[in-house]
Amino acid sequence: MDATVENNVNPVRRSKEDKKVIRKQLKASHTLLKHEGISTAPQPTKSLVVANGGLGNGVSREELSAALKQMGEVDKLIMHPNKPYAFVTYRSEESARKAHINLNGEKLQCGENSVTLYLSYVDSVTCEEEASVPLPEGLVLVEDFVCSEEEALLLAAIDWSSTNTDVTAQKALKHRRVKHYGFEFRYDNNNVDKDKPLPAGIPQECLPVLERCVKNQHIDIMPDQLTVNQYESGQGIPPHVDTHSAFEDTIMSLSLGAKTVMEFRHPDGRLVAVVLPERSLLVMKGESRFLWTHGITPRKFDMVPACDPQSFGDTTPDLRTSSNLTLSKRGTRTSLTFRKIRHEPCRCAFPSACDSQGAPPAPSLPPPPSLPCCHADAALLEEQYVHRVYDAIASHFSSTRHSPWPRVCHFLSSLPPGSVLADVGCGNGKYLGVNPELSAVGCDRSSALVQICAERGFQAFVSDALSVPLRAASCDACISIAVIHHFSTQERRLAAVQELVRLLKPGGRALIYVWAFEQEYNKQRSKYLKDQNKELPENHNPAENSPEQSQEPQGKSSVHNSSHSEDNYRTVDNNQHVTDGKLSVHTNRTAFETKDLLVPWHLKDGKKRVEGDSGEGGKKDKQKEKSKKTSRSKATLDCNPATSPGLDSNMFSDSSLDTIAATHSSKPSPCCDTSQTCSSALKSESEIIPAPVFHRYYHVFQQGELEQLCAQQAGVTVQSSYHDQGNWCVILEKALNR
Repeated sequence: MDATVENNVNPVRRSKEDKKVIRKQLKASHTLLKHEGISTAPQPTKSLVVANGGLGNGVSREELSAALKQMGEVDKLIMHPNKPYAFVTYRSEESARKAHINLNGEKLQCGENSVTLYLSYVDSVTCEEEASVPLPEGLVLVEDFVCSEEEALLLAAIDWSSTNTDVTAQKALKHRRVKHYGFEFRYDNNNVDKDKPLPAGIPQECLPVLERCVKNQHIDIMPDQLTVNQYESGQGIPPHVDTHSAFEDTIMSLSLGAKTVMEFRHPDGRLVAVVLPERSLLVMKGESRFLWTHGITPRKFDMVPACDPQSFGDTTPDLRTSSNLTLSKRGTRTSLTFRKIRHEPCRCAFPSACDSQGAPPAPSLPPPPSLPCCHADAALLEEQYVHRVYDAIASHFSSTRHSPWPRVCHFLSSLPPGSVLADVGCGNGKYLGVNPELSAVGCDRSSALVQICAERGFQAFVSDALSVPLRAASCDACISIAVIHHFSTQERRLAAVQELVRLLKPGGRALIYVWAFEQEYNKQRSKYLKDQNKELPENHNPAENSPEQSQEPQGKSSVHNSSHSEDNYRTVDNNQHVTDGKLSVHTNRTAFETKDLLVPWHLKDGKKRVEGDSGEGGKKDKQKEKSKKTSRSKATLDCNPATSPGLDSNMFSDSSLDTIAATHSSKPSPCCDTSQTCSSALKSESEIIPAPVFHRYYHVFQQGELEQLCAQQAGVTVQSSYHDQGNWCVILEKALNR
């Protein structure tokens, strides 16, 4: 062990609990050195690094500062964006010693969650000068444009309880609810019907505000269209440019109720994050209105300056590099966006992004597929929304599936040595090596995943789970983990069970896991649902996202020529059961409302650079991706949609101590075509492609449904059934006389 690290530990502590703290502290020190290049000091100093005490762990500056100040006078506290650690410098070395002794291994309560702090001495802490970035040209932010009394009056004027949706075109969209006044913006064609004004014009309560906008020369003509969006905590809106042909130049947005962070992105990749305080007015003109996309990442916390910055004029603090940040919990925010309907073609100075001047408009979004009504339809649905998807995402999928589930391991460990095991739907083969005393073979429909198995030294072959090319009664045991829920009809799900039974020897056993409709069972929420409360900010685009919409291109942006495009599909309201046969698109980390649905998979960092025909370009990209490091927090990893069904519950331990190591071990993600609707404003020799969103079909099982399915198969008995972290599970045994 490195002497520097050993000397950084107080040798007096020798209780069992203290030894555990020392081990954790050493691990934290090694992780910081290996992945962040942070060296700890052998002797006490005034400065310490606080592992797990970073913004990336959901620790706010106020919470950490309060704990640190109990140990003495703090000179400075540095918290870098998205990092799971912080630096503190005390006025005296004695205070630093006190913090090192008393705070190591202590839990810090952060809202509903807690983290365990581990402190180590460092020789010095450098603090870079706070930087600012220029606002997009034409963008103006006016703080405190309305007073609290006006804010209350405006919020009261928006009647969300009204059931007459024809008057204000009120809608509940996937990530927010919306009302239109004057004219309705239609999301099916990304435009307005200028010949059909709504009965309700802009509310009278808004007129004094608009008159003040004219007086202050923010606008020179009164708007005639108002869109009201209400965002709950954790909601947002994808990056977009308001349709050129629909609205005139100036667009104004008034933020009421709560602050948020809006991200602006230029086609050349420049990103500017702007804090929108409550009661502030955002004015977009010219380039900022016509060329830059703007959007709000769905999350429950934002990283914002720790103190309100003074007026920066045409610049704003750079939230990506600042060390003087804290977390701001989002509240319910209502935005009033005022626009003027355009009646002539747009003649802006940005034709590459203008639908009036030849730039292709965003096509209307396709509806989700329907539930299959016959075998052929079912096979086609599974081919498109299961087989092709897993082949496309195999590398990324495999990088998120590395921790075997304990109860599956228990089943495998209970098998006698020499038993023949078939893992039907083996994925990347993570269960094939759990018990080396078995003769294990796997099969999967995805050739890309089977290739990964081969690279890891496992025996696997490509096969459909409905027709496995193994002899009948040749296996002592079979497992089917997170497979049968991908079959889209009852008949095909039953056939999958029958195929497992066919493979079993008499007396053989099969373990089956499927995703459960009931993500809350016996008053316990699954980790899948619990982690929705851990959605914390990360420096992205993502996401969620949303978490769903949280991914954005990190380089060249894609201009969405729609006012507020919602997703890759027109989504069925997830609060209603599907009645028209269409599959709903599920919102990740929420309770299920339908049993048959599409679950999004967002490729994290799934962008690639398109080079010329030279083979060197691909080689450089691979090297760049291989050496690329990310520093996402535990929370942002936990809300990765990639970990949806069958979430690896033991990927992290002890309040994200292993966060940095885990994030650096992720593999590069593949990139392929996507159904996302976007039009790129500029083409260049080297172009960044946005990370695609794939949709996987699932049938989630209700309680008792899996047992009923197995009961239809003659000659088997259900030995046991249980609920395991959001999955229904059964162990079958084949009768001895079969």
